[in-house]
Amino acid sequence: MAMNDTFAASEPPREEIDALGGPTLVEFGAPWCGFCQAAQGPLATAMAQHPNVRHIKIEDGKGRRLGRSFAVKLWPTLVFLREGKEVARLVRPDDANAIRQALAQIDAAG
Repeated sequence: MAMNDTFAASEPPREEIDALGGPTLVEFGAPWCGFCQAAQGPLATAMAQHPNVRHIKIEDGKGRRLGRSFAVKLWPTLVFLREGKEVARLVRPDDANAIRQALAQIDAAG
């Protein structure tokens, strides 16, 4: 699996996210968000070393239930899941090393 470049306009239900097997990164943000755009370089660098991690990119905003269920307050928020359970979280990351360390916590193959 590779890094996802496009924010999904529709969000899956929380139950679907909780049921995912394996390592998953759920990224909450918006395509017009400057902080989200700035995070893409470090995220791409870190994700390149973890090809086994599923990357789900969700466009968040008012009335979006999935982001609220994860208590997202700022963008981007990266939620690192293993077998549907949150293992780590980064808010407004700007450092590939921090992302890499969080990915290593969920990716046994990485």
